[in-house]
Amino acid sequence: MTRKEQKEERRQAILMTALTLFVEKGFPDTKISDIAAAVPMSTGLLFHYFDSKETLLTELVKMGTEGTKKVGMTAKASPGVPADQMLSGFLGQLFAYAKDRPWVFNMFVLMGQVRRPGMPEEARRISFSVDSISSTAKLIKAGQKEGIFRKGDPKQLSLCFWSAVQGIMEEMTVNEDMKIPDPEWIVSILRP
Repeated sequence: MTRKEQKEERRQAILMTALTLFVEKGFPDTKISDIAAAVPMSTGLLFHYFDSKETLLTELVKMGTEGTKKVGMTAKASPGVPADQMLSGFLGQLFAYAKDRPWVFNMFVLMGQVRRPGMPEEARRISFSVDSISSTAKLIKAGQKEGIFRKGDPKQLSLCFWSAVQGIMEEMTVNEDMKIPDPEWIVSILRP
């Protein structure tokens, strides 16, 4: 392994350790020294990778938003695919992806936490750059026109849908024995 590869491996270890601690202890209660000790490395060496706890959080949030965009968590209509099948298939892929990469559950939790007031503004701003609620509302509206989804405010229905997904991801973070739910259960909250 080259020195550059070793450095990147160490950087990833810091990020994943910080992600876990931020979720378990909360961002305000996690100290840089906690992260360094858990990696393990000296606090001084950790500062060679990230100059502050806020910078570390911002980097994690960037990873979260990039990952969200990459795996298509902003559900969009696909020509010829009914909206309910689109959402069900999407959730199946999301849950399978997260089950293979358990840190994804933590990332969901962190992204939810970062949006709250009192968190560092740069991280909050970046987290709001992804709007799954509005894009899913458009898909729900299309499904309502097809008679697949219940009547009601599409944005409110989308918010309920994503709240259910967020809750599942949070529970999967703390309950390793929890089985991934059938995506149809979640999509059914949208049906008449």
